[in-house]
Amino acid sequence: MAHQGDGDLPRYAAIGERLIEEFEGVHAAETVSRCVDAARYGAEEVTGSAPSDLVERIARRHLEVLATIVAEKRRKARRSSLDNAP
Repeated sequence: MAHQGDGDLPRYAAIGERLIEEFEGVHAAETVSRCVDAARYGAEEVTGSAPSDLVERIARRHLEVLATIVAEKRRKARRSSLDNAP
């Protein structure tokens, strides 16, 4: 199924490449790509269009939240492994 912005896929690919580099060591490339795709489709659904700057902001924020969750889980796991859990 074709979507409204399908002609702009190279533009979205560039967003993915930037975010993959930015989140290297934090998120797998596949995770970043899924976030960019989800941001694009979400922007289209809510606003009727998906400007690249909006897609990038949405995807980056989502990746930041995911990174925070991963860091918190690691912190809790370290505490538990040290038998310091509250």
